[in-house]
Amino acid sequence: MIKHLVMFKLAGEAEGLSAAENALLIKEKLEALKGVIPQIRSMKVWVNHAEASGDNCDILLDSEFDTLEDLQAYAVHPAHLEVGAYVVKVRTARAAIDYEL
Repeated sequence: MIKHLVMFKLAGEAEGLSAAENALLIKEKLEALKGVIPQIRSMKVWVNHAEASGDNCDILLDSEFDTLEDLQAYAVHPAHLEVGAYVVKVRTARAAIDYEL
């Protein structure tokens, strides 16, 4: 099994929304992919606590795939690319790691 973790730091304001609003919107968009992309084994999206350090990332994507090939299929799926196109507009940083369980 492959674990795919991604963290995003969001701009204070982008696309007419605050970072907090964009975090919730991105959470909704990413979690909606579970029913669209069959390779996703599990996916949870966490939003940083409102009172936590501003130095923290704003969003954590925690997902699992059966194989690296499934992760790669997810990465190029049109629904994922659509969400990713929005995230690129509102993020200032991204960090990711993929590892085998």
